[in-house]
Amino acid sequence: METSKKIYIFLIVITVVVVLIYAQSIIIPFILAILFWFMIRVIKKILSKVKFIRRWPKWILTLISSILLLSFLVFAVEMISANIQHISKTLPVYEKNVNKITQSINEQFDVDLMTMLNDFAKDLNFGDILSKIFSALTGVFGDAFTVLLYLVFLLLEEPIFPKKVKAMYPDKKRYDQVNEMIDKIDHSIGNYIALKTLVSLLTGFLSYFVLLLIGIDAPLFWAFLIFILNFIPTIGSLIATIFPAIFAILQFGEFTPGLLVLAIVGAIQLIVGNLVEPRVMGNTLNISPLVVFLTLSLWGVMWGVIGMLLSVPITVILIIIMSEFPGTRPFAILLSQKGNIKIPADPK
Repeated sequence: METSKKIYIFLIVITVVVVLIYAQSIIIPFILAILFWFMIRVIKKILSKVKFIRRWPKWILTLISSILLLSFLVFAVEMISANIQHISKTLPVYEKNVNKITQSINEQFDVDLMTMLNDFAKDLNFGDILSKIFSALTGVFGDAFTVLLYLVFLLLEEPIFPKKVKAMYPDKKRYDQVNEMIDKIDHSIGNYIALKTLVSLLTGFLSYFVLLLIGIDAPLFWAFLIFILNFIPTIGSLIATIFPAIFAILQFGEFTPGLLVLAIVGAIQLIVGNLVEPRVMGNTLNISPLVVFLTLSLWGVMWGVIGMLLSVPITVILIIIMSEFPGTRPFAILLSQKGNIKIPADPK
């Protein structure tokens, strides 16, 4: 019986993974809608702290928060598009600078790298590289209509959902337990989104001025890229630093601007990531660093860049839900940072 149970669980896991991979065109827009819904709730909480606004009806706060979020998303897409077009116009300069860089390497190191690097440069299609970067960023907003449709229904469902939960669990103790679990998910994800956004904005803001002073083309685009990639744990900040550094080298045809970007923007990433972020976020997320890296890889393989962005919120929700049930509680403890999870009272 125990063996058949293990086989049953294994088949369920395999089925879930297959569904997540092959139904991602349906699942990803829904998860993005949930993420945007959490963002709207965070904006509502911030607005409700203003004295003259907190008395407004909830639907007005929801409408204002939705408009603010959608305006930011529209601005982001238009800004990315405009900056990509600007960079694309300067591609001939970048391609000429590749030859200049290879000559510099050959002269300084006296190594016959010219032929090899020239062949590599010929194979490089910078327009294709830029279009892939653009596609990766706009892919988050690619299914805009579907995401918006899901988001509208989530917002319509929000005021009715508590009544449904209460009807589903007429027993008061059980209802309180389920309601506590929902509040924990709401609090954990909301705090993560708010604090991570604040930290990423600070990083992007400081990086923008550094790139502007160095003279990098389209500094606003690179600052926004740094802001977005900072939501990817561990490797996001590294990628966000390397991208503008490489393009600085291509733009100027020498290594000094790239090294400056790498050093200064990298220093900003280290200071904010290791000093500011731990103090601001504290123990907001009860996740093991090893689990963060593993889930980042797992969701990245299944869903690409979007999977990396969603890896932490999804893991937080899984830990909270698994901690509520005795059968899955050991997995929640294993995934947690220090093995400390709040065990709910057993309703009787």
